[in-house]
Amino acid sequence: MTRAPIALIPAILVLIALWALFIYVVVLIVRALRKYLRSSADSKSPPEQVKSLSEALKARRTAAGYTQEYVAEALGVSRQAVSKWENGTSEPSTANLMALAKLYGLTVDELLNQRRETE
Repeated sequence: MTRAPIALIPAILVLIALWALFIYVVVLIVRALRKYLRSSADSKSPPEQVKSLSEALKARRTAAGYTQEYVAEALGVSRQAVSKWENGTSEPSTANLMALAKLYGLTVDELLNQRRETE
């Protein structure tokens, strides 16, 4: 009589694992959809009259509809660091520049050349 409840334990554990996996997949899908919906159709269009890297970074961020907090969270830096990059107080490291270009759907060359074309 005690064997019947013990036999149900593996089945219950499998059901719990399946539900956890299902919830995890739903959360990932929701995050992906939110990121997709935040990106705008005009995010690929080049910003106008960019004169410096800081202006290029700010123009790209605003064209994409991202906040400084969102960019900071996506790159794993502080919002203040993103603010300093955009106001010209400091420049992003090479790794952060690569991550910014990827976030904005560009290559690093496109991001850097964008500022040189208007100078």
